[in-house]
Amino acid sequence: QVHLVESGGGLVQAGGSLRLSCAASGRIYSINDMAWYRQAPGKQRELFAVFTSGGSTNYADSVKGRFTISRTGAKSWVYLQLNSLKPEDTAVYYCNADDHVVHYWGKGTLVTVSS
Repeated sequence: QVHLVESGGGLVQAGGSLRLSCAASGRIYSINDMAWYRQAPGKQRELFAVFTSGGSTNYADSVKGRFTISRTGAKSWVYLQLNSLKPEDTAVYYCNADDHVVHYWGKGTLVTVSS
């Protein structure tokens, strides 16, 4: 079992920045990839940033160049730096980890970007 807790969300003006954190506990040695998803009001949850077990990163086009995912070597923390935020980035942001079998989720942290 892996337990994930996100933090760092809040209200920010367009063009501003935030840093989200995700603390992992439990069987962190079993974690493969870690990722960030988000779900905007009335929309489906979408994957937009992945940090693979091999150390590579992948981003959706909508956030490429603005958001950066990073991860500690111990797999106990994953971070998301959000820069140049836009109102359309408003969503609940979820941390995700998989152990090749199960996907684990945090409860999410709300990011609201005002225009």
